[in-house]
Amino acid sequence: MSVVVSGVSVLIPGADSAKALAVGPEPGAAPVEPAALVGRKGLRYKDRATQLGYCLTSAALADAGLLGEDGTVSGGDVGVVVSSNYGNLDTVVRALDTLREGTVSATSPMDLPNASSNVIASSAAIRYGLRGPNLMVCNGATSGLDAVNWAATMITAGRVDRVLVIGVEPDNDVVQRLLGGGHAVDGGAAVVLEDAGAARARGARVRAVLGRYVRAAGVGAVLERLAASGVPAPAWWHLPGTASEGVGADLLPGVERTSLPEHSGRASGALGVLQCATAVGLFDECGEGPVFAVCGTDADDASAGLVLLEPPAPETV
Repeated sequence: MSVVVSGVSVLIPGADSAKALAVGPEPGAAPVEPAALVGRKGLRYKDRATQLGYCLTSAALADAGLLGEDGTVSGGDVGVVVSSNYGNLDTVVRALDTLREGTVSATSPMDLPNASSNVIASSAAIRYGLRGPNLMVCNGATSGLDAVNWAATMITAGRVDRVLVIGVEPDNDVVQRLLGGGHAVDGGAAVVLEDAGAARARGARVRAVLGRYVRAAGVGAVLERLAASGVPAPAWWHLPGTASEGVGADLLPGVERTSLPEHSGRASGALGVLQCATAVGLFDECGEGPVFAVCGTDADDASAGLVLLEPPAPETV
């Protein structure tokens, strides 16, 4: 069973589409304003990550042709897998500070549902009528690619025909303290993965074809497993970090490289999904592009994941 990308959305400062992300986010851009994209209704009391998730959900579903006139999905279940490591950390910290300084009665009842670790995934499902399996992944820098793999696994297992995958990270005081003064990407990307037959049956535009997924201890081990599988080496490689970090500089010699710019900040759990969106943007720009490898790894290179994406066949575009 083949899994394809039938929808994509990107929303980070300086880039609001897959093509813009592939070209490179503009530096110095203003933060994303969710109310301007999805309206103010339903945003009150929602943390920044959930608000950004709403924007990504709406845009990706619309791009895939799944969003109805009422702003929800009908005519078939859609699953949701969200990747975020910082997510609702600000809500949790605020609640803990309140408990430490006062009592339980001092906490806000509006914070309670938002303190759940899967609030982004569940909120997106409720708002947009996504009735399929619902999963939140918080697994370090490989989290985005792991989320893509779990979504593909649900589809190939026959659980659901379509899954929305969101990778999103907010930027706020709590996250900046955690990063030692650095900043997060304050946005992310979403892709709609779909069974190829189901996409073909509804006449959906195929943006990319999902290839092999590899998980191992470190980037080098991932590439060794990829080579041992007999899969041809990719022609493009999206580095796990920024170009200045030099991750994998001695690996895949001669392979074209791309990466998020330094000014975009730490992508963390959004990284893998942003990388997949970059591949779609390059395919859109170049037409019949090469096989594209995306790679996520943790800070000490103790584990890494890799996903291959291929351009769609001409008859499926």
